[in-house]
Amino acid sequence: MENKIYDYVIIGAGIAGCSTAYFLSRHTNNILLIDKNDSVAGGASGAAGAFLSPLLGKNNSFKDLVTKALKFSTQFYKDNFSDCIINNGVLRIPKNEDDREKFKTYDHDFEFTINDNGYFFPIGSLINSTKLCLNLTTNINKLLGFNVDKIKFADNLWYINDKIKTKNLILCTGAYVDFLPSYVQIRPVWGQRIVCKSSKKLTHNYHKECSVSLSLDNTYDNDTKKPYLISIGATHHRLVLEKKCDNTFVFPNFSTCNHCPTGCKEDTQKLLAMANDIIKLDDLEVIEAYGGARASSHDYFPVIGDLVDDTLTLKEFSYLKNGTYVPSNRFTRHKNLFVLNGVGGRGFVLSPYLAKQLVEHIIGGKELEEDIKSERLFKRWVKK
Repeated sequence: MENKIYDYVIIGAGIAGCSTAYFLSRHTNNILLIDKNDSVAGGASGAAGAFLSPLLGKNNSFKDLVTKALKFSTQFYKDNFSDCIINNGVLRIPKNEDDREKFKTYDHDFEFTINDNGYFFPIGSLINSTKLCLNLTTNINKLLGFNVDKIKFADNLWYINDKIKTKNLILCTGAYVDFLPSYVQIRPVWGQRIVCKSSKKLTHNYHKECSVSLSLDNTYDNDTKKPYLISIGATHHRLVLEKKCDNTFVFPNFSTCNHCPTGCKEDTQKLLAMANDIIKLDDLEVIEAYGGARASSHDYFPVIGDLVDDTLTLKEFSYLKNGTYVPSNRFTRHKNLFVLNGVGGRGFVLSPYLAKQLVEHIIGGKELEEDIKSERLFKRWVKK
């Protein structure tokens, strides 16, 4: 490996990194996907409920992005990974009467019917997150269980831990931001998913304050009293993360929660209470708990594209700090260094759509959408 030079190395094997690897593989087979976990989707992506659902509300640029991504990704999964998606719809239930009245004023991008005290959207789907990431990367070279301690650029190549060499480096590292410039401010938002055995047969997904999946056949054992599996998840369900003085975060070690019914008991009980507020599920038996820190930008938009070299750019244009306008095409960029990050709790909606854009940008120079370019964060940061 030390003598090999890759065309692309991707750090991070969550849904963002796996989607990027998939679209890059259409152009080259000289790709390496690296992750510190022992498997793809070993972090927040594997912990995700992976529910696909519309964003409701008045029209705005973020809602427009999510709508385009949901349409693209749903069709992408159906066409290429049909065994990883169940498209049975989602019932969106208003939180209260005020929420119900607001719904009447929303701009709707997807068809729906009024049903069971809520609104049923046929576009709603459930993704098998781990299986999908495995399938996306079937033919990709992987280096898993590998800790990246250092990256550097020298002799027109990127070096990872002084050993792995690549012409292009793509950072899909999620909430772990050690190698991103300081202006790319990513905040971790905790998400949790529990898997339960149940006798309840649900035919579609539900969403209110959390998401509840349709029932899947229970292959864990032959318990005929509880023949189904139901997943319950919430991205906005948060744990307090200990902030250190260097602005990094200490993440609770959730590895012991996998296959552990008693893990994170208090948070599990909150999820169960929210689920029972949607539909009565008294017989649930928790068999697995997962958690992870979703990566979200401060303006909620994802962060993709090439990265501005803030040191060299400010050296040349010091008056940027005074608010003087400089066209972004004059900024100095880190050569052949790219990012796809900040997909938040909608990773399985946004990532294929964004990864395709990023690859078209890298390979063919196609312009990225303005709202998602990483340089927007540099412009805001430098003014502060």
